[in-house]
Amino acid sequence: MSWMILGSSLAVLLASGALLGAALGLTGFILLHFMANGATSLAINSAWNLLTDFTLSAVPLFIMLGDILLASGVSTRVYNGLTPLFRCLPGQLLHTNIAVCTLFGAVSGSSTSTAAAIGSVSYPELKQRGYEPNMVVGSLAAGGTLGLLIPPSLSLLIYGATQEVSIGRLFLAGLLPGLMISTAFFVWIYIRARVGSQVAPANTEPFSWKDVGQGLLQVWPLPILIFFVLGTIYMGIATPTEAAAMGVGVSVLLGFFWGDLTWKLLWQALRSSAMMFSAVALILVGTVILAQAVSLLGLPREAVGMISELGLDRYGVLLMVVVVYLVLGCFFDGISLLLMTLPITFPMVTSLGFDPVWFGIVVTLLMEVGMITPPVGLNLFVLSSITKGDVSVPSAAWASLPYWLILLAAVAVLTLFPQITLWLPEVLS
Repeated sequence: MSWMILGSSLAVLLASGALLGAALGLTGFILLHFMANGATSLAINSAWNLLTDFTLSAVPLFIMLGDILLASGVSTRVYNGLTPLFRCLPGQLLHTNIAVCTLFGAVSGSSTSTAAAIGSVSYPELKQRGYEPNMVVGSLAAGGTLGLLIPPSLSLLIYGATQEVSIGRLFLAGLLPGLMISTAFFVWIYIRARVGSQVAPANTEPFSWKDVGQGLLQVWPLPILIFFVLGTIYMGIATPTEAAAMGVGVSVLLGFFWGDLTWKLLWQALRSSAMMFSAVALILVGTVILAQAVSLLGLPREAVGMISELGLDRYGVLLMVVVVYLVLGCFFDGISLLLMTLPITFPMVTSLGFDPVWFGIVVTLLMEVGMITPPVGLNLFVLSSITKGDVSVPSAAWASLPYWLILLAAVAVLTLFPQITLWLPEVLS
């Protein structure tokens, strides 16, 4: 009965056009009222505890950090600084897209912010130079997904805060998988540039270590920002919230003295981040209300019991979870999908013996897949709009297919070899 009310309430509310946070919260209230003897006051307490949680205050700060970097034009300087490094490789500046997205993801924390920031700089330049537009958009869409995994990841921060998993361990766990996937993207671009139709113009600029050195010197302030955001967390100097606050302060200083930030642009960035967090906060409140109802009614235990009756081992259950995320990823953005599903999937998967830190990385990878999966792959829409119609969303999705397969392969590799994820947290924490 509880499952029927859960499914039908969500379906009706979402079909009615209700906001996702409202749909989740109302479903939780319905379950608590009709199936838990009217225990709706528990939901109010849960929502209050969530919104007053010190750790969660890092979320708006990291959103603000990404918006300030986007507004200040720092991404342009980073892109130009790394360009000379890849001139001699097949694919040339397509590699720069991945490298800059990887570096920018280490301070942005948001996939769409990373894709928008680098795409607005890269696409006009590469189109003018004669690069194949679909290949450019595919590399940018895939590179943008690294903003979800490379710490400080907004999704890992929300996952840790809502499921009470160490955010420091999650950030450490995301480093090696993020670099592994970034390297795989480099390899694919190299192979594609060597085989098949031409995707990049002939290289007419000689490689020069002097140019590489001068370019790297242009990005010297960025490692300082990365230290304040990540280094202070890893060294135990600051909590994620304190590190995020320092990152915002440093990004403002860099924006004014190194970038193109003005008071007007800063105000616009603050407004944008406030609006984005308001949307996320509504989903968070709805999620915690639903999670309270689901936990109180023991639905995750029921789900495990029903699945165990099918005779599946824990990897069979994990495969079912992966399929669910892939299907839902076609219709929901990453953060919404994460918050909507965790009340069921987190207790179910961890009860089967899977490490919660490892599961956080896998879920984030599945969210990355969703960012480039039509019809709601946000990175595809963002980049298609940046091209002003040169590359349609279906064309962008097709160009992103090899990267989509790489991300799925990464999920399989991390499942077979979980120590890739857990080694750094075990060594350094």
